[in-house]
Amino acid sequence: MDDQRGIGGKLGGKSLGIVGLIVVGLIVWLMGGNPLDIVKQQVGTGLTGQDTEYVPTAEEEAMATFASQILAGTEDVWTVVFHEMGKEYVPPKMVLFSNATSSGCGNASSATGPFYCSADQTVYIDLSFFKDMESKLQAGGDFAYAYVIAHEVGHHVQYLLGTLEEVQKLQSNTDEKESNQLNVRLELQADFFAGLWAYHDNVKYNSLEDGDIEEGLNAATAIGDDRLQMKSQGYTVPDAFNHGTSAQRMSWLKKGLLTGDMNNGDTFSVNYSDL
Repeated sequence: MDDQRGIGGKLGGKSLGIVGLIVVGLIVWLMGGNPLDIVKQQVGTGLTGQDTEYVPTAEEEAMATFASQILAGTEDVWTVVFHEMGKEYVPPKMVLFSNATSSGCGNASSATGPFYCSADQTVYIDLSFFKDMESKLQAGGDFAYAYVIAHEVGHHVQYLLGTLEEVQKLQSNTDEKESNQLNVRLELQADFFAGLWAYHDNVKYNSLEDGDIEEGLNAATAIGDDRLQMKSQGYTVPDAFNHGTSAQRMSWLKKGLLTGDMNNGDTFSVNYSDL
């Protein structure tokens, strides 16, 4: 795990300074963007280009330790699962950042949320996302946070199995609606993989406690496309879904939790309407 908290807020790893901030902000504005986004990305870097001191709270340190432990747990489980398939599991890296970061897939801010970048095989997380889960989505809890990490690791599993590459090729030759549907299948499979990890982790370490499964299912429900669209705009646009509905996400996470069997995680052979 690479802890980059406190050196975030830099584009490409360098602060912009006053002149650079003005120039980039003007370019963003002329292109129709919001210059304030650049300012937010520069938080943590003084206007002179010098870093301001970052002092994590005890809560943040505890969450960083938790994230590291969950990442290690996914490595334990997937190493065994891959071995049973006659394959070798190569674990991903994890980068903890604050405010903004630069990845192999481009620059990202805290607003992006946790994501996996196949270009550098790394999971990126700003730990403030977990606070947002609790305060904005009412989806807090240790297992809810673990589910988010395990879901992103699930995308790494898809990368290792070649699924990500296959889907990306298909998406390059389809329209937006079909591309979104393919992405939904990817995301639901990553939810299944998160559940599968929890199943095996519990068998190995007896890690699940009372209420944990409910926390995970509540989180899956809270981040469904239909729930988020309804909350943000008051209506849903199914053709624009790219992660799956609340019911779908909860269903596939639960399927992984209950079975722990890779054979039950094929989201690509199911009719889209039956996902």
